[in-house]
Amino acid sequence: MFNFSGQVALITGSSRGIGLAAARALGQQGAEVVLNGRDAAQLDAAAASLRDEGIAAHVACFDIAEVDKAIEAVERVREKLGKIDVFFANAGIQHREPLLSFPLQDFERVVFTNLTAQWALARHIAAAMVAQDYGRIVFTGSITAILGRKDITAYTAAKAAMHGLVRQWSAEFADSGVTVNAIAPGYIKTELTKKLWDDQSFNTWLQGRTPQQRWGDPDDIASAVVFLAARESRFVTGQILAVDGGLSSTM
Repeated sequence: MFNFSGQVALITGSSRGIGLAAARALGQQGAEVVLNGRDAAQLDAAAASLRDEGIAAHVACFDIAEVDKAIEAVERVREKLGKIDVFFANAGIQHREPLLSFPLQDFERVVFTNLTAQWALARHIAAAMVAQDYGRIVFTGSITAILGRKDITAYTAAKAAMHGLVRQWSAEFADSGVTVNAIAPGYIKTELTKKLWDDQSFNTWLQGRTPQQRWGDPDDIASAVVFLAARESRFVTGQILAVDGGLSSTM
């Protein structure tokens, strides 16, 4: 099960953290992986580390918020590798500030990057997947779209809309061989959450609030990505899978 030999997987935001862990996990199962990010040097280093492990890794340096350039880069990937079977839309940004002082421009920037740009790029990729009668699209959602949290109003709004997008797209693509799902990570130790895991009081709260009493690891998310991206998950679509140590299911 979960053999990705002969498949090509594009993972955005994959020079580190969750994205890189997912790329490694897919590559270990035989996929040819394409890493994405905005820093070419960091991407090259990440790809080299995967190649050292025997994984076929390529790079596609682009910013998902620059939609036209992102689509052009995806087309270059397709021309080089012939297809894209798996798309893990993982790239995203955050801005933390109380609601009443949250600048409109930052709200629009976060929503555009975390929702609108994702919609545009994934739709472009989905069109080719429909044409080839096969595809797996996995978005990174968030438990903050299930349970609200202060100071991240734009991020929460974007991720909640993305959860709705997943359900709606699953209906659109139901008879096409393309599945669409999302993972809603709990608190995972990545650079995006560094401000939180550097905060001792937050760490104490989180360990008390999460049944497993720990932060998640990027590999915890990567395992879920492998499942949702696999051929064997063909009957799973339109789902939001919380991977959070039980945080969202308990009081």
